[in-house]
Amino acid sequence: MYEFIRGKLASSSPLKAIVDVNGIGYSISVGLNTYSNLPHIGETVVFYISFVVREDAHTLYGFLTLAEREFFEKLTHVSGIGPKTAIALLGHIDLVDLQMAILHGNVALISKSPGIGKKTAERLVVEMRDKVKQDKTMPTNPLEPGQKRGIIGDAISALIHLGYHPVEAQKSVQKVSIDLPKDPDLGKLITAALKELVK
Repeated sequence: MYEFIRGKLASSSPLKAIVDVNGIGYSISVGLNTYSNLPHIGETVVFYISFVVREDAHTLYGFLTLAEREFFEKLTHVSGIGPKTAIALLGHIDLVDLQMAILHGNVALISKSPGIGKKTAERLVVEMRDKVKQDKTMPTNPLEPGQKRGIIGDAISALIHLGYHPVEAQKSVQKVSIDLPKDPDLGKLITAALKELVK
C-alpha cells in the first residue's frame, strides 16, 4: 500500500518519527540505527515503508534504505520473529554486520539484540543464511579473511562481549577505523575503540 513517505521531519525519538506531509502527520516506527541517522527536525526525510496490519494495530515501519526494508521483511518471515523484534534487531546491529553475523553463525552477537534469545538466533541463522548468500545488496566478498569489514565486525563483536551496547560499539569502531590502515590489527582496533568509548 505504501512504498515510501517523503515529508518534513516533525519530531523523532529512538522508537518513532513523525513526518509532516502537506499538513498530515504520519507516525512511523523506526529502529535505533535509523533514528541516529535522521536529519534535523524540519528537514526533508524519505522513509521506505513496510505497512504491517495486525488485528489490534496498523503500523508503518520506516527505513532510510530499500535494503533495510527488504531485509526487515525477510526477517519477519522467520518463525518467532515479529515486526517489533525485527526492527529492534536492525536497530541494534548494522545491516551488513547482521548479514555477516548470519553467514558466520555468530549467535552470540545476534542474541545481544532485545527479544532475541539463543534459540531464536540459531533459528535465524539457519533460515536466513541462504537468503543472505543470495542477497545482491551484500558487498562483494565481504567475509574474506583480513578484509576491513570482517575485522570491524570482529571488533564490534568483541566490544559487545565486554558489555558495551551494540550501537556504541559499532560507532566507536567505525570512527577509529577511519584513521587506521586498510587492514588494521584486530587488537589495535579494539584498543583504539575502547579509548574512544571511555572519552
